[in-house]
Amino acid sequence: MDQKLEVRNSVHINAPVAMVWDALVNPVQTRIYMFGCETVSEWIPGSPLLWQAEYEGKNMVFVKGNIIAIEPGKLLVYTVTDPNASWEDIPENYLTVSYHLVAENEGCFLTVVQEGFEHAAEGQRRYEEVSNHGDGWNPILIQIKKLVEEEYIQSLQ
Repeated sequence: MDQKLEVRNSVHINAPVAMVWDALVNPVQTRIYMFGCETVSEWIPGSPLLWQAEYEGKNMVFVKGNIIAIEPGKLLVYTVTDPNASWEDIPENYLTVSYHLVAENEGCFLTVVQEGFEHAAEGQRRYEEVSNHGDGWNPILIQIKKLVEEEYIQSLQ
């Protein structure tokens, strides 16, 4: 595949950047919007990142990767792969996800970019699953927005 394949979605969140950042790295928060999965990581470059949840009474890892870059409140970049998939567990088969946060007035913009499909095993199929006819990360971003904005409103009361 020669064409660069990426999924890019953004949302404006009416809450401080610090609260959005917490939603991205706090396992209690990720469980709410990421299909019941909580994050496990030391949150430093090079450290593993696991997305795990209980399934049929067992704790399972559904996504794994490594932290590439982290600037609290601004940027989080990590790799991802499905450890339960049939493809080989080699760097070429990992995709890259980056979260970009930009403060604006009372809120912030959160942009998610997922890329690397063009060189990964089953890349076209994986791209189509993530892009989901243009929806991409939007369903997750909507959940993050709802979660953080509700928390922010409660914090003001």
